[in-house]
Amino acid sequence: MIPAHVREAAARLGETPAYLYDLPGLDAHARSVRQALPGGVELYYAVKANPDPELLRVLEPHVDGFEVSSAGEHAHVSALFPGKPLALGGPGKTDAELRLPHHRLHVESPGELRRLLAAGLEADVLLRLNPGLPVEGAALTMSGPFGMDEAGVEECLPLFTGRVRLRGAHAHLASGLEAAELLRLAALLLALGDGYEEMNLGGGMAVDYAAPEARFGWEEYGEGLAGLRRPGQRLRIEPGRALTAYCGFYATRVVDVKRVRGRAYAILLGGTHHLRTPVTKGHDQPFAVLPEGRGEGVSEEPVTLVGQLCTPKDVFARDVVTSVRVGDVVVFAMAGAYAWNISHHDFLMHPHPEFRHLTS
Repeated sequence: MIPAHVREAAARLGETPAYLYDLPGLDAHARSVRQALPGGVELYYAVKANPDPELLRVLEPHVDGFEVSSAGEHAHVSALFPGKPLALGGPGKTDAELRLPHHRLHVESPGELRRLLAAGLEADVLLRLNPGLPVEGAALTMSGPFGMDEAGVEECLPLFTGRVRLRGAHAHLASGLEAAELLRLAALLLALGDGYEEMNLGGGMAVDYAAPEARFGWEEYGEGLAGLRRPGQRLRIEPGRALTAYCGFYATRVVDVKRVRGRAYAILLGGTHHLRTPVTKGHDQPFAVLPEGRGEGVSEEPVTLVGQLCTPKDVFARDVVTSVRVGDVVVFAMAGAYAWNISHHDFLMHPHPEFRHLTS
């Protein structure tokens, strides 16, 4: 679960937790994803998953473009890769964001389209759909305010002019889906978008935190898309978590081990203000213990791993059977997406973690 070079870097940890990014591992994974996709299917990376510049530099040769969802992400990626195609999405775009240069603009509502038209600019548009399709096995469904229902789409269609061009449709319906379910939804979406020259099928590829060695079925998915795509049609996908989750590791150190009402707790430096993924998704973050400590500890019994924050929600993993001592290094895997960038960094004003980009 933890590559040897990541373990070696973690063993050199000081008193500050650190994110360790495995750049060769990311490069190999991104290359394999790209190779699994057939011609006519474009690969964009959803920058919201992790905007770290070094990760983006590794991904850039493997992707056709980047999906950004704010002026901040737009400026960040544009500065790194001038001229790289950008798809601008996200609800609640400001007038200033609608004016940003882009390859494709994902329009969320008739009102947003009217504001775009009023700006008098040129744009190539995909209408974001919220079709109400049944989704099975999702970790998160993107229902509610995202995109448009059938009435919203019908309201948009007569509004297009020569300067604002309708290119197709976009849909991101759910997260945490396996290839078979994503392909089932893709077939339904492509039927709804029959006649569009472009369809963006979003992301949502499954990432299983309970099985760190597992991977989404990219070859199955690529073969399925090849069969669904009609000649001349351009399909696009926008994975985020499924590209970068596996390259990130959060390393920290045990500062205390104690029992409270019969339960064992390991207190770690840092906390969910650095790595919010487990509390956000309600899972145990996979980890490995590097036995370097000589202080108090427990041996092969259920232990709850927590951080330094003054909240009972500051939990990495609950009642996991392990051995751990004060001074040990704990390395949490699968910390390369929706981790540091979604965490409440300055709660209690603890130091920020270090960031190390491993090249070998």
